Amino acid sequence: MDRQTGTQTFVLTNANIVLSDRIVNGTLVIDNDRIAAIEGPTRARDAIDLNGDLLMPGLVDIHTDHFEKHVYPRMHVRWDYTRAALAHDAQIIGAGITTVFDSLCVGAAEDGSERAEILEPMIAALTKAKQAGMLRADHLVHLRCEVIDPMTPELMLANIDHDLVRIVSVMEHLPGIRQTRDLDLYIAKYAKITGQSLEATRLEVEKRIERRREIGHHVRPQVVEIAKRHNMPLLSHDDTDLEHVDLAADEGVSISEFPCTLEAALEARKRGMQIVGGAPNIVRGGSQSGNVAVHELLREGVCDILASDYVPRALLDAPFLIAADADLSIDLPAAIRMVTKTPAEAAGLNDRGEIAPGKRADLLQIGQFDGHPFIKRIWREGMRVA
Repeated sequence: MDRQTGTQTFVLTNANIVLSDRIVNGTLVIDNDRIAAIEGPTRARDAIDLNGDLLMPGLVDIHTDHFEKHVYPRMHVRWDYTRAALAHDAQIIGAGITTVFDSLCVGAAEDGSERAEILEPMIAALTKAKQAGMLRADHLVHLRCEVIDPMTPELMLANIDHDLVRIVSVMEHLPGIRQTRDLDLYIAKYAKITGQSLEATRLEVEKRIERRREIGHHVRPQVVEIAKRHNMPLLSHDDTDLEHVDLAADEGVSISEFPCTLEAALEARKRGMQIVGGAPNIVRGGSQSGNVAVHELLREGVCDILASDYVPRALLDAPFLIAADADLSIDLPAAIRMVTKTPAEAAGLNDRGEIAPGKRADLLQIGQFDGHPFIKRIWREGMRVA
């Protein structure tokens, strides 16, 4: 695999260049790690001919849970953290994601969770691998703070000053609300797992809900205060009811992440919040958990950003599916903004996510066959990484 050194000027020509508002056929000049110019045809003998392929910005993923899946490749099997980070990075860059916010859980919704003890080693592994030049994507950290765990503020304070940590979200994975609204279904599934009777399970779950809800009343304000004190962009996770959105907006949350209902998304827009939808929801044609379809959010104009969530490759497929959907009337540049420029700016990264002079040369050469986009080359900061 050839690699650009990142210390020279090179030229990509005969490309259909995806700008923020249109597609133009032309030439891109890269100087070191930056885009120097967008030009017409060139006679430069050393120019790399892209043969009319799309040239688009590298993807920016504001939320993926995938690192943890590599730490636990099977239930009760904990993998070496650095090796897990490398495996995760291979899948991320293979999906065309050049900037990823690894969403790491701070606290847990269940008793006895190991998440508290793996948080710091995961951040340490990312740091080690990044400093050693072992990672091909640019990895940053999104702290997903579970407000119904009393340990969350302590864990947050122990990690929020880390250089990689850039954004914070508040989560409340409590049975009977938000993503898990059907309490009877939750109790039935939990009873099947534990082998207890439905009556015993209901009593246990109701006691846990009461206890955890009280914890949340105390922990959530602390999480919000810590995030604000550290000037972190703040997201609210799985907003479902108007009360969820209004609480978040009153706290100063700027982004509603994966709203579960159209009602919540409309309220978030009314309260001036940006809205994140799941790219897998687009690829599947609906939510895997019975929540609102992102297609519906797009049709109503209340989805600004897509995140890969649990399938990294979905972040590349989703904008092409959106642009091909006549029901939505969203062109390809607008769809690609949802996975590049808009999430980058929402996270405070104004140096990337767009093909424009002065921006980072994070680029994807994309071919298409039978409705499937596929990656031919990837550059990050002017260096060929795939």
